[in-house]
Amino acid sequence: MLKAYLVSLTMGLLAGLIYGGMHVHSPAPPVIALLGLFGMLVGEQLIPLCRRLIQRQPITLAWFRHECVPKISGTPPPEGEHKP
Repeated sequence: MLKAYLVSLTMGLLAGLIYGGMHVHSPAPPVIALLGLFGMLVGEQLIPLCRRLIQRQPITLAWFRHECVPKISGTPPPEGEHKP
């Protein structure tokens, strides 16, 4: 897992070096960029949510915590919970 963080940091630094070498600023202020990334992570979870609604399966907090929260936060699902 640490490897993913290092690759991400390295790619970010590389992009920053390229922007700096070209004398341009990042296309978005940092806070806006981070909010955009967060929106992407949350938006990805709308498809499984809609699938469950179409299949008339319940949307429970346990399902959300097991299926969505780990993908949004990057943390493993809570232990002791089985997939609903």
